[in-house]
Amino acid sequence: MEGLNIWVLLLLLPIFTGLGIALGYYLKTRQVEKARRDARDEAERILEEAREHARELEIQARDKALEIHQKAEAELVRRRNELSREEDRLQKRRDELDNRIERLEKREQMLNKRQSMIDKRANEIEKLHQQEMEELQRISSMTKDEARLILLAEVEKEARTDMARIIRQVEMEAREEGEARARKIIAAAIQRVASEHVAEVTTSVVPLPSDEMKGRIIGRNGRNIHAFEQAAGVDVIVDDTPEAVTISCFDSVRREVARRALNKLILDGRIHPAHIEKVLKNEQKEVDRDIIEAGEEAAYDAGVSGLHPEITKVLGRLKYRTSYGQNQLAHAVETAKLAAVIAAELGADVEIAKAAALLHDIGKALDHNVEGTHAQIGAELVKRYGVHPKIVNAIASHHHEVEQESVEAAIVEAADAISGARPGARRESLEQYIKRVRALEEIANAHKGVTQSYALQAGREVRIFVRPEDIDDLESIRLARDIAKKIEETMQYPGQIKVTVIRETRAVDYAK
Repeated sequence: MEGLNIWVLLLLLPIFTGLGIALGYYLKTRQVEKARRDARDEAERILEEAREHARELEIQARDKALEIHQKAEAELVRRRNELSREEDRLQKRRDELDNRIERLEKREQMLNKRQSMIDKRANEIEKLHQQEMEELQRISSMTKDEARLILLAEVEKEARTDMARIIRQVEMEAREEGEARARKIIAAAIQRVASEHVAEVTTSVVPLPSDEMKGRIIGRNGRNIHAFEQAAGVDVIVDDTPEAVTISCFDSVRREVARRALNKLILDGRIHPAHIEKVLKNEQKEVDRDIIEAGEEAAYDAGVSGLHPEITKVLGRLKYRTSYGQNQLAHAVETAKLAAVIAAELGADVEIAKAAALLHDIGKALDHNVEGTHAQIGAELVKRYGVHPKIVNAIASHHHEVEQESVEAAIVEAADAISGARPGARRESLEQYIKRVRALEEIANAHKGVTQSYALQAGREVRIFVRPEDIDDLESIRLARDIAKKIEETMQYPGQIKVTVIRETRAVDYAK
């Protein structure tokens, strides 16, 4: 039975297999057909969407084209209107130009007619002038050149009179305005930078405990004093002055080193050549340190920063330099403060003015060793260390040796004069005073028409007497101005010098 079932199954198996294959084929065919229908439907849907999108784009493009067309039409209308207006303006301009040309032609015709009339009238005037000149020469018995010379002399005399009158008027106006302004600025500067009076220091006097010390300073056969003078580079004057010796030297720093060293030797008591050299070297180092400190302190007091160390060192040497009794380092600081105040009042560069005023006399610290004026030496020194060109020019030009290139240079010159001319700042030696008085009188007497001149008030004023027949009132004004200018060009002096011209006319008659 079981065997029969197996055989039946074996017979039915191909039938079932064929049915399965047929069923599978049928199902596969149905799936493929469905997939084709789905793909066809999807393609139709995509084509429909594409057609819809194309229709939308076409509508938008038509709208855009219409909008552009409308804008172009509007722009075309606007351009046509502008062209029309421009044509109207050009037409009006052409009409105006035609009218102007027509008027110019008429004016040119009138000018030509008038020029011909003027030429004709000028010829008539020239003939009349020639006739008048001939008549004048006949009446005056003078030639044309002689009359011209007389006329020119009269005109020159009148012009000189007018010139002197104008000079006096301008000087009075300028003096009134300038003095008021300058008085205000200078008074404010001096009040803010007031300092003590100074005393003249030309030599160094070393006090001695007794006159016996003079013999020890001189030494046997003068060996001590010779060794001291040779090592210090100074002259030691041992005279009859009780309990004192004098040290003399052109170099103030050397003089100070020698003074300190001699004081140390006197206190120590050991005065011999070997010890002298040792003390001098020590004091030289001390003085060098004092010089650097003095330069730094001066720059700090003046409010000037950023100076090169070598410039500060040279500036400190002015501590031991005097001019007409005025300490030059104190003068430099005072000048810097005055220049700062004046520059602030005038709206100039305060820093440039301060630095230039502080360094304006720095050349005096080197003028014993270098040829040239102290202004030139100082300018070359600071220029070597890269100082601002305005400062270099202010130093070089504060005595007008070169041209001043900035207002700060003029301020430095004014501050220098104020510091040196204030009461008690300086004093002259008798020899310098006599030379200055004589020079003033010689300058005044060298002018034509001067009978006598006198220098008064320690050379601060010169009074000049003139011959009234040679110099009139207006000419005396010009003479005073010329003499003052000559004094400025040829002399150096602190402050200012007043020039007074005196003209006296006496009328004498006799009753008979």
